[in-house]
Amino acid sequence: MDIFGTFQEIVINRRTIKPTSFNGKRIDDLQINQLLELANWAPSHGLTEPWRFIVYSGAAVRGFCHQHAELYRQITPPEKFTDAKYEKQAQNGDLASHLIVIFMQRGNNPNIPALEEICATAAAADNILLGAEALGIATMWSTGGAVLQPIMKEYLRLGPEDVILGLLYLGYSDEPRRPGKRTPITDKTKWVTAL
Repeated sequence: MDIFGTFQEIVINRRTIKPTSFNGKRIDDLQINQLLELANWAPSHGLTEPWRFIVYSGAAVRGFCHQHAELYRQITPPEKFTDAKYEKQAQNGDLASHLIVIFMQRGNNPNIPALEEICATAAAADNILLGAEALGIATMWSTGGAVLQPIMKEYLRLGPEDVILGLLYLGYSDEPRRPGKRTPITDKTKWVTAL
């Protein structure tokens, strides 16, 4: 298979696998570092490289998830709080090998719009997802619970202009991959051949 064919297969086969379907097997930290190196090659206007990562491994994954559940409890009004959501956040790390917090660290160049920095960080995250697929590592990108709330930025001691894009749960899974579903690209594309 040619390089494009291999890449196409990785992209098309990538799927979200929920952490409850992980099998508890640990990923070697070397592979996590390889994924972070891939992230570091995302496109970046002005070479600002705004992507930042906080990596939790081992027992720290479960500790973070329990703290996340408590943050969810703190910010949720009693009438909207559910034990099921709390437990989900608390238990998401039980079988995960690693958890990566992905955030955009705002630089001091006012000529680079914040949206471009967010997009660059999202591209870095996608590099991790695609690299993980190539290595047979299961992933889930999550923005649930308190992830996108100000309390999470406070907990992580991020700057006021920094933006959390989500949590990446990583592990191995024995779950068979399901075929993906997409509507045709022709429904989402407009070609302009003359003005």
